[in-house]
Amino acid sequence: MSATPTPGPAEVAPPPERFNFAAHLLAANAGWPDRVAYIDEQGALSYGALAERVQRLAAGLRAAGLKREERVLLLMQDGSPWPVAFLGAMYAGLVPVAVNTLLTADDYAYMLEHSRAQAVLVSGALLPALNSALIKSDHEVQKVLVSRPVAPLHPAEIDLDAFIESHAPLTRPAPTSADDAGFWLYSSGSTGRPKGAVHSHANPYWTAELYGKRVLGLRAEDVCFSAAKLFFAYGLGNALSFPLSVGATTLLMAERATPEAVFARWTGAGGAPRPTLFFGAPTGYAGMLAHPALPARGDVALRLASSAGEALPADIGERFTARFGVEIIDGIGSTEMLHIFMSNLPGRVRYGTTGWPVPGYDIELRGEHGGDVPDGEPGDLYIHGPSAAMMYWGNRQKTRETFQGGWTKSGDKYVRNADGTYTYSGRSDDMLKVSGIYVSPFEVEATLVEHAAVLEAAVIGVPDAEGLTKTKAFVVLKPGAHADEAELKAFVKERLAPYKYPRQIAFVAELPKTATGKVQRFKLREAENAGPL
Repeated sequence: MSATPTPGPAEVAPPPERFNFAAHLLAANAGWPDRVAYIDEQGALSYGALAERVQRLAAGLRAAGLKREERVLLLMQDGSPWPVAFLGAMYAGLVPVAVNTLLTADDYAYMLEHSRAQAVLVSGALLPALNSALIKSDHEVQKVLVSRPVAPLHPAEIDLDAFIESHAPLTRPAPTSADDAGFWLYSSGSTGRPKGAVHSHANPYWTAELYGKRVLGLRAEDVCFSAAKLFFAYGLGNALSFPLSVGATTLLMAERATPEAVFARWTGAGGAPRPTLFFGAPTGYAGMLAHPALPARGDVALRLASSAGEALPADIGERFTARFGVEIIDGIGSTEMLHIFMSNLPGRVRYGTTGWPVPGYDIELRGEHGGDVPDGEPGDLYIHGPSAAMMYWGNRQKTRETFQGGWTKSGDKYVRNADGTYTYSGRSDDMLKVSGIYVSPFEVEATLVEHAAVLEAAVIGVPDAEGLTKTKAFVVLKPGAHADEAELKAFVKERLAPYKYPRQIAFVAELPKTATGKVQRFKLREAENAGPL
C-alpha cells in the first residue's frame, strides 16, 4: 500500500550542519552538573563528572595519535565507563564501534579487521576474549585501554581511569558535521557475517527527539533502566541518547538481565532509586511474569514500560498491565533505523499490534512485486525516516538491497489494520504459505502463549508426506506446568482459522535465540532438516 502519513507533523528542528552529538549532549546538561547521570554497581556519576571524563578521554585519544574518523572498538560491559568511552570517542571526532559482549574471539577478530579499529576500549572481564581475538587477527591496534581491570595488566595494556586522569579536558569538540560518520553498530549476523551499520552524528539526535521525547515523554525526573545492553541499538537509545537528552538518571548493570536482577533494580535494592521507565523485550517480560518472585504493584515505581526486539504478544502486555497498572509501549525498530519507528502510544495502546508510525517516519507495505497491498494482507515493510544508517561498511550489495532511494527495507512482514495500526506477521523469510494462504508464525505463537501452561513458542513450516507445507510448533512450558499436544492444538483451533493450527507440536526445554533474545527460527528449520530434535 502507499505511504502512511504520520499522525501529525513532526515539528522538530534539524541539527545544525556543524554538529557533534557528544558535544550536543554535554551542552544540554551543562546547567545541572551535580545531577546524577548514571548509577552502576560502583556508584554514581554526575553530569559534571561525565562531561569532564568525556573531554579528558577525548584529549587522550587525540594525544595518542588517533585521527579523525578512525574507528575505536568498544567491547565493554554496561557501566558508567561505557557512555564515557562512547561519547569521548565521538567528541574527539573518532568513530566508536560498539560490539556485543557475548560473542566469540573469532567474531571480535573479524570485527577488528573489518572496522580497522586503531584502539580498543575493553572491560577487564572481557580482556581475555579480546586478547584471543588479537592473536587470531592480522590487524594491529595502537592502544588497548582497560576499564576496571580484574587482573594485573601487561605493559601494552593501559588502565582507562589512569589514562583519563592523565589528560586535561579537551574543551573544543571535533568540528564534525551532522552527516559525518558518528558510530557503528553491528547487526546480529544471524544469516552470515555481521554487517557494520554506519550511523551519523545526527541519527541519535533524531531518535531522541522523535521517540524518546515525543512518544515516551521522557523528562528530567525519570529514572531509566534498560534490560537491553548499550551495545544494542535499542539499548543505546534507552540508556544513553534518550535520558541524556533530557537530563534524566539511568541505572546500568553489567550482569545479565535475569528476572532476579531486574526485580532488584525495580525495587530499589541497595538504596538506588527505583526506575520509572523500564525497557525490555517480549521474552524477558514473559520470563518475569512467570517468575515466583515477581514484585507486587506497590513495590515498583514504574510509570511506563517499553518493548521491542520482537512483537509483543497481547496476552503478555495485558497480564503485565493487570499486575502493575502500567502500559507496555510495544514498538519496532532496527539496527539500520537506530531505534523505534513504529509504536503504540502512552494512553493509546492496542495490544497485539505494533501501533502507528512514529511522527517523522513514513511506512509503506509492498507486495511481492513491489506494488501496494490492501489493508488486511501482509506486505514487506519499508521505512522512510531521518535516522536511517548511511550504509553497511564495505558491503555495497547489502547496502543497495536494504537502503533504497530514501527507503529502508526492514525484512519484516506486516498487515495494516482498519484503525491505522500495524500487526506483525513475521520476518519475510519466516512467513509460511499453507494451502496457498499466508500464515504468520507470530500469530500462531502469540495464540499458543495465551495458554496458561505455555511460556514460549516458535513456529516453522515443515513438509508433510505430499511435500506440502504444514506448521510445526516448538513449545516451552512454564516450570511445573503441564499440557499435551492435543490440548494445545484444540486451544489454537478455537481461536484461529482452522488451517493455521500447528499440525505438529514438539515440547522443548528452550528455544534457540540471538543475544538480543530473538528466536532463531532458522536454527529450528536446520535442526528439523537434519533430523528429529
